[in-house]
Amino acid sequence: MVPDSRCNFIDTTGDKELDQRILDLAKSVGGGGDYCLLAEMISTAVGMAKGPADHADFKMANRTLKELKKSSEVFHPFRGKRKVALFGSARTKPEEKEYQTAVEFSRRMAEKGFMTITGAGPGIMAAGNEGATAEHSFGLNITLPFEASANEFIAGDPKLIDYNYFFTRKLAFVKESDAGVGMPGGVGTQDEVFEALTLMQTGKAKLYPIVCLDAPGGTYWKAWKQFVEEHLFRLGMISESDFHLFKVTDSVDEAIEEITGFYNNFHSYRYVGDRLVIRLQTSLSDAAVKELNQNFPAMVKSGEIKQTPALKEEGNEPELAELPRIVLRHRRRDFGLLRQFINAINLAEVES
Repeated sequence: MVPDSRCNFIDTTGDKELDQRILDLAKSVGGGGDYCLLAEMISTAVGMAKGPADHADFKMANRTLKELKKSSEVFHPFRGKRKVALFGSARTKPEEKEYQTAVEFSRRMAEKGFMTITGAGPGIMAAGNEGATAEHSFGLNITLPFEASANEFIAGDPKLIDYNYFFTRKLAFVKESDAGVGMPGGVGTQDEVFEALTLMQTGKAKLYPIVCLDAPGGTYWKAWKQFVEEHLFRLGMISESDFHLFKVTDSVDEAIEEITGFYNNFHSYRYVGDRLVIRLQTSLSDAAVKELNQNFPAMVKSGEIKQTPALKEEGNEPELAELPRIVLRHRRRDFGLLRQFINAINLAEVES
C-alpha cells in the first residue's frame, strides 16, 4: 500500500518506489484533500498498463474519463441552480401536441427557476431547449451516425456537451438533475426513465421527482403504468411503495407541482455513516418531529428521528451549514418509503 496513512486505501502498483512517486505527483498537482483519490486514479491507470488491458480498453477508459471531466467543467458553474432532465422521442414533430406540451413545460419550469437538461437532439429534446431557451438549458448530445448535430436551440452553446458513450451521458443526466420528466418516446426514453427509477429504487442515486408526462388526453404513460401494475407489481417484482417514485399525468400544472412541491421545505440529503441527514429550509415544530416518529418507524434502524444542526462530519459543505437537519439511522431499503417521508416533511408544520 502507499505509505501514507491518509491514503492507505490505494492499491499498490507492486513497486514501492513507483507508489511513492505517484503519491508525490498527486500532492504536487493540488486538489486539496482529494490528492489520495488522484493518486488512486493514477495507480489504477498504471495497473491497467501492467495488466491484460488492450488498446480498446485504454481508449474506452480514457474517453470515459475525458467525458466525465467535460461534464464536471460545464455543470460546475450552475451547481446552485435546480435542473430538470427532459426525455422523449427524437421523432416528435413541432406541430404535434407532445412537442408543444414539452415547450410549455420547459418554459414554465424556467419561470420557476429550473434549468432544463435535454439530449440535444430533435423532437422532444428540441422542444425542451426551445421552451427553456439556450440560456436556461443544457444539451447532452450523443454521437450517432444518423444524427449529425445538436438541435438549433442549443447548437453552439457552451452548455452543449458531446458524448461518445451512452453510460457517461446517462450518468450526467442522473447526477446533475433535481427532477426527471419523461415524455412519450421510444426505446431510449424507456431506458432513461427505467434507469433513473432503478437507481433510486436501489439507493444508488439521490431521490428526486420522476414525472411521466403525456400531452393532454394522451394515454402513452397510462398504458405504461398499467403494464407496471399488471406485470411487475402483480407478480411481486416490485413493491407497492415503488409507485411513490414516479407520477403519471397529462397535466403540465400537475407535473410542475410534483417537482416544485418536492422542494417546498426539503433541500437535500446525504449519509454520514448509517445516519441519513436530511437538510431542510425551515425547522419543523416539535409536534411535527414527533409525528414523523409515529408514522415512519419502519425507516429507522435504531434510535429515533431527531432534528439537529449540521453534523461535524458535514464540515466539507460549509454553504449548507445553517440549514436545519432531520437525522435518523436509516435502514437503507424501501426508498419509496423514503419518498413518502420527504413528502411528509414538506407538508409538516414548521416552527413559528
